[in-house]
Amino acid sequence: MPRASANAHRFGRSRRAWAASVALIALGLPVAQLSAQDLGERPLEETPAPPPAPETDAAGNRQVAFEADQLSYDENGETLTATGNVVLRSGERSVRADTVTYNRTTGRIVADGRVRFVDENGNQLFTDTVELTDQFEAGTMADLLIALRQGGRLAARTGERTADGAIALTDAAYSGCPVETPEGCAKEPTWRITADRVVYDPSTNKVRFRGAFLEILGLRLLPLPALVINTTGEAQSGFLVPSIQVSQNNGVEVSQGYYWRLAPNRDLSARATVFTEAPPMIDAQWRHLTDMGAYQVTGYLTASRRVPDPADPSATERDLRGYLFTNGTAQFDPNWRLTSSLRLASDRTFLRRYDISYDDRLRSMANLERIEDRSYLSIAGWYTQTLRPFDVQGQIPIVLPAIDYRRRLGSPVLGGTVELQANTLALFRPDGQDTQRGFASARWDLRRITPLGQMVQFSALARGDVYNSTANALTATPIYRGEEGWQARGVALAAVEASWPLVGELFGGTQVLTPRVQIVAAPAIRNLVVPNEDSRAIDLEDTNLFDLNRFPGYDRVEDGVRVTYGLDWQLTRPGWEVRSTIGQSYRFSGNRDVLVDGTGIYNNVSDIVGRTQIKFSDLVRFTHRFRLDKDNFAIRRNEIDATVGSSRTYVELGYLRLNRNITTVEDLQDREEARVAARIAFANYWSVFGSGVFNLTDSEEDPTATSDGFQAIRTRLGVAYADECLEMGLTWRRDYITAGDARRGNTFQIYFALRGLGFR
Repeated sequence: MPRASANAHRFGRSRRAWAASVALIALGLPVAQLSAQDLGERPLEETPAPPPAPETDAAGNRQVAFEADQLSYDENGETLTATGNVVLRSGERSVRADTVTYNRTTGRIVADGRVRFVDENGNQLFTDTVELTDQFEAGTMADLLIALRQGGRLAARTGERTADGAIALTDAAYSGCPVETPEGCAKEPTWRITADRVVYDPSTNKVRFRGAFLEILGLRLLPLPALVINTTGEAQSGFLVPSIQVSQNNGVEVSQGYYWRLAPNRDLSARATVFTEAPPMIDAQWRHLTDMGAYQVTGYLTASRRVPDPADPSATERDLRGYLFTNGTAQFDPNWRLTSSLRLASDRTFLRRYDISYDDRLRSMANLERIEDRSYLSIAGWYTQTLRPFDVQGQIPIVLPAIDYRRRLGSPVLGGTVELQANTLALFRPDGQDTQRGFASARWDLRRITPLGQMVQFSALARGDVYNSTANALTATPIYRGEEGWQARGVALAAVEASWPLVGELFGGTQVLTPRVQIVAAPAIRNLVVPNEDSRAIDLEDTNLFDLNRFPGYDRVEDGVRVTYGLDWQLTRPGWEVRSTIGQSYRFSGNRDVLVDGTGIYNNVSDIVGRTQIKFSDLVRFTHRFRLDKDNFAIRRNEIDATVGSSRTYVELGYLRLNRNITTVEDLQDREEARVAARIAFANYWSVFGSGVFNLTDSEEDPTATSDGFQAIRTRLGVAYADECLEMGLTWRRDYITAGDARRGNTFQIYFALRGLGFR
């Protein structure tokens, strides 16, 4: 029999059946009882959707185009029946069913058998029977599934369209999780929300629940009163998932928060935390995305006892305690940008006690920058709050302003590039030395490649410095003080560096062997007359071996004549990459008063430094850095960082030992530490993980050390589950150091995060 059609538009026929069995598994209901309340696989169209049919005629009456395998008409009942692959279309809406009946007297349209209704937003409704309204909308339904265009799914026993166009469902379930594995096998959704009543509003993409409960891995865990979600995956105002933690400091901790989505570009979240062994605490976070950038403000507040004086741990008081953290960026135009950050704590142990941060210093800063093609300007300032128990806050510098300007000339000078720089710094200490600095410099660089392939670079630097300092005697280390009052000095140096890359084949790959040699010459520089504020942590490393000035800042500059020589080697083959460098320097002349014996560059002949990096596919990353004593090859620096494994199963190892034998300078003391972290995946989505940080420094390495050579700082162990829409876990952590009211002890945390709901 030829297929009946009301117009020329025709739909392609779906060749994939609706997977009702998957849905029943997802809800755990028998087929005979609820065939349509299914969160299962969404049927796929194998042919492109046809062009939409006109919604109305010239008179404004709604038009419905249809096609079917067979049509019949009952004159007595005034009923038209279409059977066999029936397709109804009106505008962007369409209905497919086995049978459709239309009563001309009542205007009632009923679709039966494998019904699939698609609305103008692309949402799909599957059911066995649906009554269509006179506006060609789904009316009363039973045993239905709604596959939302954004990916979520709603299933219910019954449903009806309300007067405002929303769909009200009873005995419903919702999930945003996949219901099949990457291999295409059916699976239950990791989480779902069941409710007595659900109202879905297609116009706002919001789903409102009444009598809702959250189920994870088939277990009903907690009620969700007044829950509203956005089916687009965007954040939605509502209660956040509670968190539970047990700690040595505060006992049992239970947190409950609320999230306000005030606009697409700003939101506010607030949380209250109650403790069994401490007063309650509140915290809040404000986030705002503006036309020029973004910023956020986070604050914590409580009233509890604290230890005000580390020297007297028994002295406690009850006081307001808290923490304020803000940061943001504003881009005023393509060139001007402002970056700022503010971090302030009420006392030195608040962050540790409440498990917010383990930072020992909090830095606040503001930086106004102008960036152009050949110039850069920075106007900055910063303040640092120390959280170390015995640090004197008044000895921590406040910097305001720090101005740096650089400009690269557009035209070459003697064939090379010239960069001009001007810099000024004002540094204040309430209970210590104050320093102001300014300098102007010019640097010239010329790089050439010889006919034989050698690369040669010539460099020259000229700089004039002006310093002013007061209260210099308050600086504990004499070589850092400088002379009080106004001081001036000149800096000049010249350098030439040559390297020769030699390329060849090795082990089925390509190797590059590059010898390097550098000569740097500078006249005597008046280093000790000016303070040392930014060049204290000097240590010869592979990263600064060939620098023109191996001090990390501007306040100290190496003088004299030295030659530096080294060798770089690289091997590349499929899946493998090995990089290695080694080098040393020899000083012919120069003042050593600004250097400390043990830093590697104090004597004429420096220590030997090097680095080796190994990378194999994405499974192995290994880095080893070292410094060997020039006289006896004793290891003065030994640093290892290694990662072995995939993103799901891996081991990370870290080790650092500084054996410089320096006891007179606080910034250069020896230390030895190790860290380890590992994760092992098992089953499909489960993993166990652990980590530890250990202090290996003993009294021989650091006379002030209290460790016996092995002191655990922090260890962690846990188990976690993570898939496409759920992350949860249990973590145990132990802290081994007591600082004021932040006591050593165990902490247990239960956490989970739901993806696709817009909250954590």
